[in-house]
Amino acid sequence: MDFPTPLIPARLTRRYKRFLADCVLDDGTEITAHCANPGSMMGLAVPESRIWLEPNDDPKKKLKYGWRLVEHDDGHFTGVDTALPNRMLKAALMAREVTPLADYSVVTPEQKYGEKSRIDFLLSEPGLPDAYVEVKSVTLSRDAGLAEFPDSVTLRGARHMSELAAMAKAGHRAVILYLVQRTDADRVAIAADIDPTYARAVSDAVTAGVEAMAFGTMIDPSGVSLGSALPIDLH
Repeated sequence: MDFPTPLIPARLTRRYKRFLADCVLDDGTEITAHCANPGSMMGLAVPESRIWLEPNDDPKKKLKYGWRLVEHDDGHFTGVDTALPNRMLKAALMAREVTPLADYSVVTPEQKYGEKSRIDFLLSEPGLPDAYVEVKSVTLSRDAGLAEFPDSVTLRGARHMSELAAMAKAGHRAVILYLVQRTDADRVAIAADIDPTYARAVSDAVTAGVEAMAFGTMIDPSGVSLGSALPIDLH
């Protein structure tokens, strides 16, 4: 999936109030960009980091730039827009590029289920059980090559695991899909030290029949696309 508007480089000054980031463009212009990431962004919001912004001329938007990528010193990239993975994954699911889910031809996003939740994708196909797919954007890395989720306590994430477990027990197919928005990661783990409650919820859900899978992404300033499957350590 290509970015609809070419990205431009900048330097991060600070990220604050979760959704705001002060930046300096290469020509020295100081601007404020929208940060589409409610998480902690541990290790990603370091002042003076090289980042990539998407400009816009939408009169309905107060901020004329959106923060999309962090470029690391080693040339790797991390995507910081948590909405982007679902847009990219929807296209991949519809094109049947996600091998474990390729038997499903109907992809319906944002369907209500459980008590107060919406599933990211409901997949259906005649003769197959419906598949409930919850997607998590993974950006944390504390050890070389290892991506971890979550980067902060997520009560909502734990609730999602319980609701997926209920779908599995009801005879549906239930999937938690970790989409790693880092080009420097080759494996995934649950950050139990950050959120032990979420880690227990994942373990309980997998025991109940929820499938856990992870995929990498290919990222550069031109766009983002689905990468290969990655191994997950759930313990």
